[in-house]
Amino acid sequence: MSDKYTEGQQITETLLENYMPYAMSVILSRAIPEIDGFKPSHRKLLYTMYKMGLMNGQRMKSAKIAGATMSLNPHGDAAIYETMVRMSRGNESLLYPLVDSKGSFGKVYSRDMAYAASRYTEAKLAPICAEIFANIDKNNVDFVRNFDNTMDEPVLLPVTFPNILANPNQGIAVGMASNICSFNLEELCTTTAELMRNPEHPIETTLKAPDFSTGGILLYDENEIKQIYETGRGSFKLRGRYTFDKKNNCIEIKEIPYTTSVEAIMEKIVALVKAGSFKEIKDVRNETDINGLKLAIDVKNGTDIETLMAKLYKSTPLEDSFSCNFNVLVHGQPKVMGVREILLEWAAFRTDCFKRELEYDLKKKKAYLHLLSGLKKILLDIDKAIAIIKDTELDAEVIPNLMIGFGIDERQAEYIADIKLRYLNRQYVLKKLEEVDALKNEIADLEALYGSKTRVRNSIISQLEKVAKKYSGPRKTDIVFANEIKEVKTEEAIDDYAVNVFVTKEGYFKKITPLSLRMGGEHKFKEGDEMMQSFETTNAQDVIVITDQYQAYKAHLYDFDDCKASVLGDYLPAKLGFDEGEKPIFVILTADYKGFICYFFEDGRAAKVPLSSFETKTNRKKLTGAYSTKKPLVYVASDTQETQFVLTATNGKTLIVNSAMIPTKDKRDTMGVKVLELKGKNTLYKVERYRDGMFVKPEKYKTKNIPAVGTFISADDKQNSQLTLD
Repeated sequence: MSDKYTEGQQITETLLENYMPYAMSVILSRAIPEIDGFKPSHRKLLYTMYKMGLMNGQRMKSAKIAGATMSLNPHGDAAIYETMVRMSRGNESLLYPLVDSKGSFGKVYSRDMAYAASRYTEAKLAPICAEIFANIDKNNVDFVRNFDNTMDEPVLLPVTFPNILANPNQGIAVGMASNICSFNLEELCTTTAELMRNPEHPIETTLKAPDFSTGGILLYDENEIKQIYETGRGSFKLRGRYTFDKKNNCIEIKEIPYTTSVEAIMEKIVALVKAGSFKEIKDVRNETDINGLKLAIDVKNGTDIETLMAKLYKSTPLEDSFSCNFNVLVHGQPKVMGVREILLEWAAFRTDCFKRELEYDLKKKKAYLHLLSGLKKILLDIDKAIAIIKDTELDAEVIPNLMIGFGIDERQAEYIADIKLRYLNRQYVLKKLEEVDALKNEIADLEALYGSKTRVRNSIISQLEKVAKKYSGPRKTDIVFANEIKEVKTEEAIDDYAVNVFVTKEGYFKKITPLSLRMGGEHKFKEGDEMMQSFETTNAQDVIVITDQYQAYKAHLYDFDDCKASVLGDYLPAKLGFDEGEKPIFVILTADYKGFICYFFEDGRAAKVPLSSFETKTNRKKLTGAYSTKKPLVYVASDTQETQFVLTATNGKTLIVNSAMIPTKDKRDTMGVKVLELKGKNTLYKVERYRDGMFVKPEKYKTKNIPAVGTFISADDKQNSQLTLD
């Protein structure tokens, strides 16, 4: 057998030669949108429809459109058609649909309402696409050859409005993802115009909040929205909207969060009703039809509707979070940007497109003016021009003879030679020459416009104002300030029972009932994973997850489904919306936020923070600044009473410290106080809770004051430690 196969290939070579090119292809050519707001699949489909003449006229069968698009996108007609479905008016995925559809295209808010096959549906471009392809024939964007080098396709589309933020866009690449929410077009265009006038414009004054095609209610948290606008990362909560039919004692839900489906909400409500958590509910029906979404909930007489809805919001996807990750390809590089940076980047892109259009117009007009200047020369002697053409024997000599006879260049001579004989009269020529002055004025105005940053900016702003006036409409998603939401006690909605909680180092979370734990087998772990923490508690607890990126994530324990030991469990980074690469390092369960958290740092400092500092009125899921970023963290512990900790330094010195000696600080990211005095390059490398019997003479390692230098461990304690381990 060949050495090539017997020796194999190094994994590093495989990654570099095979996986890395694939990863780059997914990032640059598939999953991440560019500044025009499109992924390649969107752009290829829309451009194909544009070239097919579907900007106007009748709709065409979707199957024919998908087939034609394969000239640019060779990934198969099924994938192309699914892309069209999501962009269609019928599916309602986009706030501003780009495809005018006819037939069954499914619904974004329904998991089970499938779209019809492409042979049954029809489509054409929506009117707003006139702004997507505006002046694309004027060389305002670059073109490249397609995959088989048979035709040209645009690298970007010359959108006249910030489409990147006008419609939602989600993509998962390799090692990164993108999740962009949509905004109201009028607010977006107004904000962009103001930013072009003043880059320091406070965008929150004109861009109120995200807006979604499914409507609903956005719970406005000023800090969270500000963080999204500044960094491009963060989350906000969406609620469904309901009305109550008193006559039939029925709650009707017609708008739900964009991130969920009517079936998911219904299944959760049914499960809770069966578990006895919602005894007020008699029946739940999905009445979604051709007229739109409708979830009907029949309730018993005398039910407090406001309290019941508060329970449903807390316990079902009727209230859900949208996690933002504004990752956009800019000049071929993926970059997470805030709203301000995205809009300024779009403004720069649009300015380049606009100036390229001006260059195209100038070139055309100057070329025409050049032809007219040649025509002006024959005005002096039209008979001579006719005579030259008449007396020339060979056709190939007509142009050279005209050039010599009137002192004009080849292009001018070609233009004159192609004029029909009937037009070679003084009246026609004079009429043509009247255009010269107007043309010169137009050229001068275009050159002045091209050279004026202010006029170019004002022209783009004028386009934005026209787009907003023509295509925008009222907001679909209402804004309600989170602190204005009336707090309703919903403890009765929580089925409180005993549970065991397990958390692994890789971030898997299991909630198991004692009965299931006794009857189940061994815990299932991902390869290389192991148990990090375990708890015996009840279902009515809050969960606080501390991560390695100095952040904390909060959830309710009842938000997690009961499971068995034989499954991996919920993956916390996905469940709670961690940032990229973020990992959990410590989990806290609490019902009343009493007690404290102790952080021990590598430089021998310790910080004690009250657990109440993690309690928030608005139930925010993500808290930044969970602990200090100044020194590496060695150990985290939480308790409700005084606790003794054993600290060990790299030089072998040991110190027992009571948590009561560490002063409490209100700020979560405090560095605390010095506990273990370290010299030279020594650091604190190990902390653990003190247990009875750990040391023969524990008093030897205790201190009355901090900081303290600690004591070298004695031979008896070393032997005792070995015996304990055995």
